[in-house]
Amino acid sequence: MSDRTVERTEIHFASATELAAAIARREIGALEALEMYIARVETVDGALNAVVVRDDARARARARAIDAGSAGGGPLRGVPMTVKESFDVAGLPTTFGLPEYARNVRARSAVAVERLEAAGAVVFGKTNVPRLLLDWQSFNAVYGTTANPWDTARTPGGSSGGAAAALAAGLTGLEIGSDIGGSIRVPAHMSGVFGHKPTWGLLPMIGHSLAGAVAPTDISVIGPLARSVRDLQVSLDVLAGPDPADGAQRVVLPPPRATSFAGLRVAVWADDPVSPTDPQITAGLHELAVFLARRGAVVRHTRPPIDVAEAYDLFLKLIACALAPRFTPEQLAEAAARAAAAPDDPNPDAVMDRSYGLLHREWLPLNERRHVIRRIWQAFFADFDVLLCPPFGTAALPHDTTTPQRERRVVVNGRTIAYNGLGFWAGTIGAYGLPATVAPLGQTRQNVPIGVQIVGPAYADLQTLACAALLEREWRAFTPPPLPV
Repeated sequence: MSDRTVERTEIHFASATELAAAIARREIGALEALEMYIARVETVDGALNAVVVRDDARARARARAIDAGSAGGGPLRGVPMTVKESFDVAGLPTTFGLPEYARNVRARSAVAVERLEAAGAVVFGKTNVPRLLLDWQSFNAVYGTTANPWDTARTPGGSSGGAAAALAAGLTGLEIGSDIGGSIRVPAHMSGVFGHKPTWGLLPMIGHSLAGAVAPTDISVIGPLARSVRDLQVSLDVLAGPDPADGAQRVVLPPPRATSFAGLRVAVWADDPVSPTDPQITAGLHELAVFLARRGAVVRHTRPPIDVAEAYDLFLKLIACALAPRFTPEQLAEAAARAAAAPDDPNPDAVMDRSYGLLHREWLPLNERRHVIRRIWQAFFADFDVLLCPPFGTAALPHDTTTPQRERRVVVNGRTIAYNGLGFWAGTIGAYGLPATVAPLGQTRQNVPIGVQIVGPAYADLQTLACAALLEREWRAFTPPPLPV
């Protein structure tokens, strides 16, 4: 934990661990820190709409208890934070952006929220999401649209878009999101913050389900977003461990194989013909590769030894099976009708339509093939410590809250692709359970952030975080957007 003195004028953009240390040293009170964040939300968030549920009274009571020494003595002592709307917080509604769930008040907090509070965090609100967590934007009929602090005409990403926007704008000290198809990684990339998608199954998801499910969802994970890598590391340690009901031992993650640039074995996968990528992102990755080589890393530009098109197609089918329980019988029937009318359509939406209703015996060979590809990924990482690739094919997208999602099209590097085809970079990583940390890469000519996805083999979370920490120190750290202070 940092021992740097946190000045009051910079508290909104301080790291969570720096702030916790300052509160522990009594340089600032937990209640004082909370009031400063609440004031910041009330001053800045009107233009963003990131923090959509507030719990100020209970947060103040908790902050007072921490200042009195009767609560919150952990590594996040007194840190004011928000959580993604999809996490249950006792006494607050969980809607996933659906109006019919506006009164869905939960009696108990998610396990992840309980662990954060046990570590000393002060949860004072929830941040916005897209409907059913299924969009690269964050807007819904309950809470409206969230804007990107770097350019309010653009989205901060989805589905943890409110979380990333709140961090970037200095509205919260820490955040937690979820990711099945890029929902931590894409907002971190679009908003210029750090995010970590853990190895699948490492963090318990109890309390992150609209239906109150206790079984983990295939591919889906939860994980932290923050303004510093140290915050990600501390949060991961706080959150990791099995569902308490399982009675299982906590997984001990291996230490990073490399903690300096010298000798770091880096694979760079900057673009791919299967899915187009903005040339500015590709150029940024090439520039980063040159920087790493000059610092002593062993850098190789390479495509992973898998059939990339097959891996992405498999992701689309598996994620459709995982998402099917979120839809009503009527919506599933509509998807089946569309699938029957377009049995050979390669569009990602059509592939998913044909997969929502797969029988278990049809899913089993897909799962078998997934595990074969997982083994290929693991063998690939015998030669590399990390893989660097884009988190997403474009920078932050302009808002589009009127065009039906299936009808949206995006031009990327001269190619027009389906909006839902933008999940290539996230899906070919996430479907195979690999950990990935997103860190700031640079800025586009339009002055919006872009990120780099740092990928490792299963359970090498500490390696991807260690690489991100090196980049934070020597390449690019979090930079606040040009908003009022």
